[in-house]
Amino acid sequence: MRWQSQTLDADDGALPGLERAGLVRTVQTPDFEGITFHEVLCKSALNKVPEGGSMPFNWTVNPMRGCSHACRYCFARGSHEYLDLDAGLDFDNQIVVKTNVAAVLRRELHKRSWRREAVALGSNTDPYQRAEGRYRLMPGIISALTESGTPFSILTKGTLLRRDLPLLTQAAQQVSVSVAVSLAILDPDLHRGLESGTPTPKARLELIRALADAGFAVNVMVAPVIPYLTDSRAHLDELFAALADAGASEVTAFPMHLRGATRDWFLEWLATEHPALIRRYRQLYGRGSSVTPEYSAWLRGRIEPLLEKYRFNRERPAEPEVRAAAESAAARTPDRQLALFA
Repeated sequence: MRWQSQTLDADDGALPGLERAGLVRTVQTPDFEGITFHEVLCKSALNKVPEGGSMPFNWTVNPMRGCSHACRYCFARGSHEYLDLDAGLDFDNQIVVKTNVAAVLRRELHKRSWRREAVALGSNTDPYQRAEGRYRLMPGIISALTESGTPFSILTKGTLLRRDLPLLTQAAQQVSVSVAVSLAILDPDLHRGLESGTPTPKARLELIRALADAGFAVNVMVAPVIPYLTDSRAHLDELFAALADAGASEVTAFPMHLRGATRDWFLEWLATEHPALIRRYRQLYGRGSSVTPEYSAWLRGRIEPLLEKYRFNRERPAEPEVRAAAESAAARTPDRQLALFA
């Protein structure tokens, strides 16, 4: 891997969690100002989903841990604590990269015991965050899954996926490929405050259009819906109209979960940017991680007419709704099991 003006440190006094993860070296570069990459050699690529959850898939692959998309509400933040890193800024700028993940995955997929069950990509952190442009892990992962006859799904906010569109189109001729894009915020100011490292909403709409033009039935995750900030009828109607115009086939929407370290990180932002909402959030979430049943029912009542209006979800694809299931399971999964999604 060549990096211009890079700095390397093979023995940087890394935290024990990184040593356990198989740390090889730490990399910084001006191209990714403020971000540190910890390159590791993983022992396994396929992660078995804990039994007893609600996810409609049994296996995941996560080429990185941590995510420079820096979404304040990301439910996966707590997984960084297993590396002795914090779930706030460390999650955003201390990115662990499994440089050998494609080779390890290929070896695992060739085992006689592998039954070609569906594999989900993007169940924890985004596989198409900016660093993928440097490390190029996804082409090898996609090829390994396709050549082994393994169906897979991808969920992303990263427009870098367009780079691999020809490869995905070829893969879809051999195995079942499901692609979902996450887009829940149209307002530019709110986007910058809550998803500062993600591509713009406009860029993601263009990604949806490119995927639809390539023949994919695109599922869009309008998730999470953020109470009192993105749940207005005007915002949702504008968003659904834009998704329909871009060619989305299906929309999945659900309210924000706030569990563990994610709750503190989000509420810190809310107290600064929207202090008047703090009291309402305490009433809505109480001491738990989920909104009240009354709010969930109210939101469904607002979403369902829009699904009908814009003719979404008429024919549901067979592939699972990746992030919706992951969010739901994460809200109920014990902390000790969350590490298995890494």
